[in-house]
Amino acid sequence: MKRIVVTGIGMINALGHDKSSFKAIVDGECGIDKITLCPTDELECKIAAEVKAFDPSTVMKKREQKKADRFIQLGLHAAQEAFDDAALEGVDTTAFGVVSGNCLVGIGSIEEAAEIKSSSKLSHISPFLIPSYMPNMLAGQVSMRFDLRGPNLSENTACAAGTHAIIEAWKTLQFSKGEGMLVVGAEAGVTSLALGGFSAMNALCKDHNESPKEAVRPFDKERSGFVMGEGAGALVLETLEHAQKRGARIYAEIIGFGESADAYHISTPHPESRGAISAIEDAFEMAGSPKIDYINAHGTGTFYNDIREAKAIETVFGGMRPYVSSIKGQVGHTLGAAGTIEAVVSLMAMQENILPPLINYKESETEMPSINLVKNRAIETGVDRVLSCNFGFGGTNAAIVFEKFKAAR
Repeated sequence: MKRIVVTGIGMINALGHDKSSFKAIVDGECGIDKITLCPTDELECKIAAEVKAFDPSTVMKKREQKKADRFIQLGLHAAQEAFDDAALEGVDTTAFGVVSGNCLVGIGSIEEAAEIKSSSKLSHISPFLIPSYMPNMLAGQVSMRFDLRGPNLSENTACAAGTHAIIEAWKTLQFSKGEGMLVVGAEAGVTSLALGGFSAMNALCKDHNESPKEAVRPFDKERSGFVMGEGAGALVLETLEHAQKRGARIYAEIIGFGESADAYHISTPHPESRGAISAIEDAFEMAGSPKIDYINAHGTGTFYNDIREAKAIETVFGGMRPYVSSIKGQVGHTLGAAGTIEAVVSLMAMQENILPPLINYKESETEMPSINLVKNRAIETGVDRVLSCNFGFGGTNAAIVFEKFKAAR
């Protein structure tokens, strides 16, 4: 089996435009605030974790921006950072591919076109509508930007899409002649239609419009829903042979992953957490050991997700009690981008030997399984192995294990 390593990372989120935003996350800062990207008069939830002061001109010329929804622009931004971080400039990347992960894709462009149709004629809709929102267009734009001529793929598995994209990249490198893959998950769902839809499902937090920094409370007794976030995360994966041959810096190695389905409900996790347990157990079977130092949990701040994710962690780990936290209280739920953003945060936690805190935590209800939460303050500790988990609508589950690179395994 080929060994697959991570050689570059990048991200953009509500707390910053690059991977240095990890410091704000570690410091417990919160990027959730009043919504500015769309009208909120008819919305019950009026807060979100928006990317502030983003200028798409940093990654696309003005005339090209019309052909790309905001999620593509954010994805290109993170991909550029990861590409630069991996020092790929001047490297022959024609044997590299790309996998994107997203959920709502170009919902903003779709909403805009629907408004045009309702007030005008179909002939007034932009000829760039279709390529601006199609699910695979982020991967397409990334491949063209960096001349990546290998497999060009897209994962659209709701909130697990980012993690699935990393896993798909691993599989592609494992079973093809490719040398590297650029993985990017991106989301830009702060729109009236998306927020109205999630609100109708009672998924969004609606009781903290005047105190947005306190809104998202993963694993806490008072949790009342998630807050929409936007952003992107990107990782460069390479075969170890290729990375070493060019003298690349190596962040970590992917040593295990698991994928499963609840086969139960379109939006509610299985009561016995069977899908999450299966994905995590499969990841550890592949890794060869259940040893873990830190879990970056899905931790949405919704009632059923948190309690059933905690049940899965307790079931799999028993008395081992690794540290657990979720960053969604700080950058919101970035849906299809969550897996890549959280992977970047996990890798940086490993690099810096510091665990990001679970903010807004006070207490859990008695029914909540006992897990070892990083409560409100970061913890400095050795981090050699991390588990990143994401679960999506439709009952789809993904878990991935990263380990600090060791020359011999």
